[in-house]
Amino acid sequence: MLVPLARPEVSPRRSTAVLACLLLAFLALLGVLLPAQSAAAADACAANETTACVQGTIRQSDGSPATGVELTIAGPGVGSATTTKTDSAGRWVFAVTASGTYTVKVDAATLADGQYVDGADSREVAVTLRSDASAIFKLSNSPDGAAASASSFDWQRFWQQSAQGIRLGLLLALASLGLSLIFGTTGLSNFAHGELVTIGGVLAWFLTSLTGNLWIGGTLAVIVMAGLGWVQDAGLWKPLRRRRLSLTQMMIVSIGLSIALQYVVQLWIGAGTVRIDRSNPTTVTLLGVTLTIQSYVAMGIAIVAIAAVGLGLMYTRFGRATRAVSDNPALASASGIDVDKVIRGVWILASGLAGLAGVLLGLVLNGVGWETGGQLLLLLFAAVTLGGLGTAFGAFAGAMVIGLIVELTNIWLPGDLKYATALALLIVILLFRPQGIFGRAERVG
Repeated sequence: MLVPLARPEVSPRRSTAVLACLLLAFLALLGVLLPAQSAAAADACAANETTACVQGTIRQSDGSPATGVELTIAGPGVGSATTTKTDSAGRWVFAVTASGTYTVKVDAATLADGQYVDGADSREVAVTLRSDASAIFKLSNSPDGAAASASSFDWQRFWQQSAQGIRLGLLLALASLGLSLIFGTTGLSNFAHGELVTIGGVLAWFLTSLTGNLWIGGTLAVIVMAGLGWVQDAGLWKPLRRRRLSLTQMMIVSIGLSIALQYVVQLWIGAGTVRIDRSNPTTVTLLGVTLTIQSYVAMGIAIVAIAAVGLGLMYTRFGRATRAVSDNPALASASGIDVDKVIRGVWILASGLAGLAGVLLGLVLNGVGWETGGQLLLLLFAAVTLGGLGTAFGAFAGAMVIGLIVELTNIWLPGDLKYATALALLIVILLFRPQGIFGRAERVG
């Protein structure tokens, strides 16, 4: 018989009160931030059938916006507007009317004193109509470039990078929760999970364009993604489980599904990026940390969603059934739990969370591309493995550690090495604790 789970020390009524407090805090946050966003200037560029947007944000070496920096663009469809300046948020944008390769150049003479362009002062950007393209310029406080900038340290930059690490960790946690739940209940390492994140962001862009309202478009995108989770399990994974395919075979199927979804999305939106929110991002500085309003809102939504999932797993009937199936599916089935129904619910929840992560990621990054989720997939697996395979709370802890390490690495090392550092830390930790932070050691053989 199934061993009964321990009675929670916190009553469901109290847990509901905690969740209500989190929701009220989030609404209060929106009440403070959204009025500032409504005052933002209208976007200077909107991608459509005849227009593409070349854009970016320039920040000084300490993380603050670089304002008043002049940029020029050259290419086949620039028209008369070949020069622009960064606004108060450090953002710049050009509207172009033809696909092709464009050259964007920073006027170094307009940089603030003590600021230098890290590397070349120009970038070539491949642009297609109906999409957004980005050119990234990094500033350093030394003419020697990346080496001097990476070796410098100051506390303001440390707190700025830490805040960005928390932001990245929360978004990774939102997506990795579903990945961990799927592994815990089915044993499947779903390599197509990153594409669910991408599709969530792209759906939010598409539905926001149709409805004209970001909140409605984002909500509908999450609902559609939850439905896609139901379709996935009913049409693909349950039939494969009934045919008793091995986990290795199912993992290979997920890899093929990942590649197929990537190219479907690329066929849909092209090789560029699409923007969910077309307004100019407005920054807010709190306690010396500067982030966009979209970042604060995304972090608030992520915290509420993660807390709701955690409380649901601990205190609801479905949560207890999910934990039972994760511990021992055969014993859970013998005790009367409908294992297939629980797995179906986990797929719905996981796809919805991945879709929500894609929406929030699109707001934070100011755009979603066809390979956005695929680029994060390795970090998602790292978070799940570091926290402990199959444990939802371990996925959250692992994601926060990975997010902080990725962003803090930028203080000392070039940005190209930040992902490698996080994965190297994963290897070191697993050498000493193979089961992860919250995983349970098991005897094999």
